[in-house]
Amino acid sequence: MSARLSNRRIRLLLVLFTLAFLGTFGRAVWLQAVHARPLDRLARGQHHAKIELPAARGSIVDRNGVELAIGKHAVTVYANPRQVADPRATAIAAGRALRIDPDRLYGKLADRSRGFVYLARKADPKRAEMLKALELTGIGFYPEERRAYPQGTVAAHVLGFAGLDNRGLSGLELKLDKTLAGRNGRRTVVRDPFGRTLEVLSSVPAEEGRNVRLTLDDTLQSNAQSVLLRTARRWGAKAATAVVLDPTTGEILAMASEPGFDANRFPETSRDVQRNRAVTDTYEPGSTLKVVTVAGALSEGLVTPATQFSLEPKIQVADRVIREAHRKQTERLTVAEILSESSNVGTITLAEQLGRERLESWVARFGFGKKTGIDFPGESPGIMPFYWSGSTIGTLPIGHGIAVTPVQMAAAYGAVANGGVWIRPSLVADRPVKRRRVMSRHVSNQLMSMLRDVVIEGTGQEAEVQGYQVAGKTGTAAKPDPNGGYSESRYVASFVGVVPASAPKLVVLVTVDEPHGAIWGGVVAAPAFQEIARFALQYLEIPPDGLPQR
Repeated sequence: MSARLSNRRIRLLLVLFTLAFLGTFGRAVWLQAVHARPLDRLARGQHHAKIELPAARGSIVDRNGVELAIGKHAVTVYANPRQVADPRATAIAAGRALRIDPDRLYGKLADRSRGFVYLARKADPKRAEMLKALELTGIGFYPEERRAYPQGTVAAHVLGFAGLDNRGLSGLELKLDKTLAGRNGRRTVVRDPFGRTLEVLSSVPAEEGRNVRLTLDDTLQSNAQSVLLRTARRWGAKAATAVVLDPTTGEILAMASEPGFDANRFPETSRDVQRNRAVTDTYEPGSTLKVVTVAGALSEGLVTPATQFSLEPKIQVADRVIREAHRKQTERLTVAEILSESSNVGTITLAEQLGRERLESWVARFGFGKKTGIDFPGESPGIMPFYWSGSTIGTLPIGHGIAVTPVQMAAAYGAVANGGVWIRPSLVADRPVKRRRVMSRHVSNQLMSMLRDVVIEGTGQEAEVQGYQVAGKTGTAAKPDPNGGYSESRYVASFVGVVPASAPKLVVLVTVDEPHGAIWGGVVAAPAFQEIARFALQYLEIPPDGLPQR
């Protein structure tokens, strides 16, 4: 090889090395000067991680501290598919430990386009520990809290449900979410390429949610639910509702609905079963509303309990003829007998003396047509007549053409029992009491005396509780037909009562939706009232006030 050719090759190599050096140097300058910040963010993102620290959700307890909704320790299992060497083997191992179909996990683990996937949210800690012991690359764990309802079906309609993210979705879990939820914390850490934490850069601790105490009594609630279940089965009813209320405080001691369900299985329960019928559902009250008309007539000074009327077995009201349920001949009845015998004609006669404006005013004073303000989401205000026809003065006083909620009716009778003072019903303990006077104590005493007669010798004799005076009213109402008018086969039977009548401590309401075999409130609902009231009186050790039976 000639010297000239050798020098030429050396110069060519020198040029190539120079160009390579200049390219490398330029690339370094560009990376450091132009693209430094984006790369720095990428590097930090690969090694720094921000972890949210979930706050423990507060517990819900009954008035005596019995736990109704609590948080249980759980472990969430996740994976980084990009770090999983063998998706199939990992899916089989994880599926076996967590009792999950491996095929469900394989698709997630095999998708290397994703850097994070959940394998199991809020898994059983023991099973998560079994998986952790296998030390599978790409699988991670972090602690979480799972909402649990230790009493199962007890107060399920009232409690509602908190979802996977521990946020309230329905019922009191939703209503009280801000109080129960607390505030999540956060932590910034440095991790190695395998996801292991090397250093904690910063940490803000989570603030636990506060516990909430309810007015409900776990034992009374459980008993009310049991009575409703037996009642619904006995009469083949579509549904049933019960409310037990302290008329002096407005505190609800029990609020039950049938059909029931296990609160731990809330997501699997149909919406029709989930709802709290005592607050969200309306029904035509029938004769239990007659106390409003009588209260208005007494308060306006139009009558006294002893005022007599000659009443035929039917009455013409505009274009409608309204008949008595049982009476077939003309009789003279006092105002007290009109209520105790549940006379339709007598009640309408009193309503005509009141007139439209005063009747509407008294219905509103008792709280119908508007929400009670109970601390529960989704409360219905009820349904008032959307227009006033000539026959409304005959249908409204006897509880037709108007729809109320069970909690509205319980609160209304609470006002009768509480010396004429209406108190806002409450499910949460220590809530500020809101009250207003509906009628004078004198009139409320007159009504209580009349309502005692309903149970002693009227339509509510099945509500008697041995050793106690009971005041109450039966209700039987045909349900509206979707095609117009009223059904001839579908009814709501109800009873609402106060006990002990001489010194009221409890208001108990029972409604039974679409019973079969009997439709009357005194036959279907009054016995359920008697069971619930008798148990509550004994459990709460409320002294008897009645004369011993001979």
